[in-house]
Amino acid sequence: MTPAPHPAHGPEELCAAGTELYRQALRDGSVRSEDVTAAPCLVDFGLLHPAAEDLDRLQPVAPVVALHRLLKVSEDRIATERRREARLTEVFEPLMRVDGRPGTLPETPLITVLSTKERISQAIEEAVADATDVLAIHPHTSHIGPHPSMHEQAFRRDQALLDRGGRIRTLYQHTLRYAPTVLARYELLQGDVEARTLDEVTERLIVLDRAVAFIPANADRSLALEVRHPALVEYFATTFDRLWRLATPMYPKAAPQPPRDGITPRQRAIAALLVEGHTDAVVADRLGMNIRTARVHIAKLATVLGSSSRAQLGYLIARSGILDRES
Repeated sequence: MTPAPHPAHGPEELCAAGTELYRQALRDGSVRSEDVTAAPCLVDFGLLHPAAEDLDRLQPVAPVVALHRLLKVSEDRIATERRREARLTEVFEPLMRVDGRPGTLPETPLITVLSTKERISQAIEEAVADATDVLAIHPHTSHIGPHPSMHEQAFRRDQALLDRGGRIRTLYQHTLRYAPTVLARYELLQGDVEARTLDEVTERLIVLDRAVAFIPANADRSLALEVRHPALVEYFATTFDRLWRLATPMYPKAAPQPPRDGITPRQRAIAALLVEGHTDAVVADRLGMNIRTARVHIAKLATVLGSSSRAQLGYLIARSGILDRES
């Protein structure tokens, strides 16, 4: 009897056969090539690769390495979609103003370009006024600004949403886990509100009722896109959901991030970027910290591993196996 074809799925929905075989490979160090017939997805997703010393066996890629690789692919897809959205808007927005035929334009545009930070804030305020579910991603720069009144306005807006039975879920970077301004805000909010953190997050994103999303359209966030296209909004919401499942709870109950073998979770995240060849400046930007703080963490990591140079540090990170352990 011909075996049933393997069902198509993504790495975020790893099949039962694949999960069990991958777990076996991690325990035993390798599996036979013929064992992968029932779960070819492991090779397709880069979770197993041929062993150099025995081509009839497959070795597992460390889960932390596989996760970083898959998240990077997801980030690249999101960035590509954002660039495509901006190009599409740039091409069609002038044409929509020219086309005067009745019934041509929808009452509410599917994608609207918002210029100036004041107009962006106004559009968000108006959309939140009718919303009951908020998904938000705030990189570290979102809470650095010269206008405290804007934070007060956002607090009043969010509390009003919670008062009418709404829900708020927010993702930050780990660098904001103990930021006084962020923690104080959550201590004051009353209602169904949660926050989690990751080493790295996407650019700013706000999704309301899975019906409208706001994303930046340029580097300084003086331009934004208000997106009401159902497929795009669902894409953003799904991306948020997947990152949320990977994130560490911060509020209302913080999950501890204990060090392992003298290496803190932050140092492990830095180590992963260093072995990829990134500079101190890129490491700082990716993890939401200033370059001086990044260099302090790098120096502590070098001390723990006994490194006397930057070149040796990369070698010692790879040799230590700290990236092969789940953080």
